[in-house]
Amino acid sequence: MTATASTPATTVDTTTAAVGTGAGAGTGTGTGTGTGTGTGTGTGTGQAAGAARKSGLSRRADIGAWTLQIVLALFFAVPSAGPKLVGHASAAESFDTIGYGDWFMYLVGGLELAGAVALVIPVLSGVAALALIGLMGGALVAQIAYLGAEFWFTPVIFAVLLAVVALARRGQTARLLALVRDRA
Repeated sequence: MTATASTPATTVDTTTAAVGTGAGAGTGTGTGTGTGTGTGTGTGTGQAAGAARKSGLSRRADIGAWTLQIVLALFFAVPSAGPKLVGHASAAESFDTIGYGDWFMYLVGGLELAGAVALVIPVLSGVAALALIGLMGGALVAQIAYLGAEFWFTPVIFAVLLAVVALARRGQTARLLALVRDRA
């Protein structure tokens, strides 16, 4: 919704249910409140739509990406990292077959849990997806080289799903890299 005012006014965008208060000189898009005098043109958007536009995704695609991130995070945290971190016999047997023993099982479980948590932190989600793709590469090698390649497709499927997240969150990854560069 576009509003033009010469005095402070309240505008309501009925398509995204955003409310903005204020008036000012110039043209702008955003959310929030403000006061001022003068004339201007503005567009109000909802926070979810604003976040989706920042990432270059439509609102529907952004919701789909978040849904995928949450499902993947739950998978990596509970049925994948959980047995490794509690030392379940099935996980210990697999890592004994690989030949690295318990320390490697706990390391992989910790990395999976850290990746699961980072998948739901907006600024870390893209990097987490990339890191978990690397972990899935290692799982694929272990499946083929040590575990008989019976379930070789499982890490491939998860790597493809993580690649979708990494692609959808590439803007977040760029922002994180810019933050790191600015601090250095």
